Amino acid sequence: MASHNVFDLFHRHESHTLEEQLELIAEIARGFSSSLDISQTLRNAIEQFMEYMNAEAASIFLLESNTNELICVECAGPVDISGLRLSAGQGIVGKTVKLRTCQMISDVLNDKDFANTVDMGTGFQTRSILCSPLVVNNECIGALELLNKKNNELFDEQDKQLSSTLASYAALAIHNARMADSLVEQERMRKELELAREIQLDLLPSDSDATNFPVNGMNVPALEVSGDFYDFFKRDDGLIYFNLADVSGKGMNAAMLMAKASSLLHHLAKNINDPGELLARVNDEICETVSHGMFVTIVSGFIDTSNCTIHFSNAGHQPPLFHHNSGEFEELEASAPPLGILPGTEFPVSTICLQGGALYLFTDGVTESMDEDKKLLDVGGLIKLIEDTSKVTASKRLEDIVAKIQHPSIDQHDDITLMIIECCPK
Repeated sequence: MASHNVFDLFHRHESHTLEEQLELIAEIARGFSSSLDISQTLRNAIEQFMEYMNAEAASIFLLESNTNELICVECAGPVDISGLRLSAGQGIVGKTVKLRTCQMISDVLNDKDFANTVDMGTGFQTRSILCSPLVVNNECIGALELLNKKNNELFDEQDKQLSSTLASYAALAIHNARMADSLVEQERMRKELELAREIQLDLLPSDSDATNFPVNGMNVPALEVSGDFYDFFKRDDGLIYFNLADVSGKGMNAAMLMAKASSLLHHLAKNINDPGELLARVNDEICETVSHGMFVTIVSGFIDTSNCTIHFSNAGHQPPLFHHNSGEFEELEASAPPLGILPGTEFPVSTICLQGGALYLFTDGVTESMDEDKKLLDVGGLIKLIEDTSKVTASKRLEDIVAKIQHPSIDQHDDITLMIIECCPK
């Protein structure tokens, strides 16, 4: 309710008593507070208001989020202008919103702010206007507009006060409805993200029960869902397939591409022996469907545990670190672009023999994480962590490295994914 005393607002009217005016306010207020359908409630309210005020037409315009436009969300009268868009400063509605004050125009033809473009497009003839701003929490969200009082009458001060009062109720109802919709949307998104994360976790390999299994991996998402993924499994012929990848972007789009790429690789790797051929097949498939400039960087290969040999391809990914048995570290550079960039790409295959060493695969969320001094960890920092934890088992080493990368006082800005491959010859 406006700050005025209600008895100051409503004096006796030729056609409506004070009690009738108060009943109108109460009825519309009840409608706003009781209905969950804000569109229908607004429609009913402006129809009631138009009839009560003896006007020919009524409409509600709202400022659209992130734009400089007003859009007609509800209207009543002989012409349907729902969806009509106006620039925020256009016409009497725009002036009402800009100044946050009620505009009462007795003769629009003599008003320089009146824009007749709507009349020209609809055939409706506007003679007079009463337009009140919709203000809530000191923010103007739109305007309530009444057109042409019937019987050649003009809108008066009493109409103006009543319009302002109804506009305040409408503004509050719209604000509350938006808040409720926002909460519902947040809850829906939360449940969708939970489901997406569950699906992602199902795609990640379960920890191997074998104490001498050569592969260990870990993924810590920065958000609810991750754009990183890794996989490993033992094939029927004894070869062990592995990959570690990073999808460009964040959120649901990255998660969906992650799920597609991971599933394709897991399925095809059961029957394809060549890492380069495997990535070429998956690359062509992703190039057909990927959008928004997204791509996947990946290291993918096979481990022959009989001689601890690894055959792998690197498609635009962070260079893996080969920690030689001698203690030296070697970066294994990428030899091809990421997946999803160019169909028909060839992916060269590299071969290394661990010979008691270890291979570390990781995403840029590892090397671009911040240390306690808020400096980038970088490859040198990762090497230092590996050296500091080299005496423990691979699984424990993985946990310790990730624990040291994460700092409670520093926000995690990217997914952290790390894999260690060690192998002892049979």
